[in-house]
Amino acid sequence: MMIVGLTGGIGSGKSTVGNMFKKLGVPVYNSDKQAKKLMDSSKKIHNKIIDLLGEQSYVDGKLNRAYIADKVFGNKELLTSLNAIVHPAVRKHFLKWATKQNHPYVIQETALLFENGSRDNYDKVILVTAPIKIRIQRVVERDNSSKNGVLARMKNQLDDDLKIEKSDFVIENIDWEKTSEKVAEINSALLEYC
Repeated sequence: MMIVGLTGGIGSGKSTVGNMFKKLGVPVYNSDKQAKKLMDSSKKIHNKIIDLLGEQSYVDGKLNRAYIADKVFGNKELLTSLNAIVHPAVRKHFLKWATKQNHPYVIQETALLFENGSRDNYDKVILVTAPIKIRIQRVVERDNSSKNGVLARMKNQLDDDLKIEKSDFVIENIDWEKTSEKVAEINSALLEYC
C-alpha cells in the first residue's frame, strides 16, 4: 500500500482537499484531529504534557488548547518539545490505522510534514498552497483568531517555495472547482503508481 502525505501551511485548505479525496473513496487520516484525540485520551501523553507545560494544560481532564497555544506558538523550544511528545504517538496510531484500510493508497494529512523531517515516511507528497492573504483570512474566520496570532503560527512553518521543491504534487487552493479537478487528476496519477 502506498502512503501519501498531504500537507500545507495553516489556512491553505488541507482538510478541504482531504475531504475531496475522501469523496473519491480514498482513506484519509487527519493527523491534527487524531493528535487532539490522543492528547485527550492517552494518559501517557497527558502526563508528559503536564510535565512540560504545567497543570493548566488540562481542565477537567480535557486539553486546554488556548493555554497550550499561548505557551508554545511564541516559544520554539516548547513547541519542539510538545511535537516530540505528540508526533511519534500520532505516527504510530496512523500506521496501525493504515493497515486496516483496503485501498491502493492512503493519505496522512499533516501540517508539519517537512518541518518535522518526516518526508522520507511517504511515497508521495501532495502540497496544498494558497496566497498568504487568503490563508490569514481563512484562519481568522475559522478560528476566530487575530491576524497576529495567525502570523505567529505561520512563523513555525516553512515557506511554500521550499516545500514545493520537495513535493510530488502541488494544488493551489483558491478556486474550489479548479481544486476539485486537480484532486481528481492527482488521484488518477496516484492510482497509476500503485
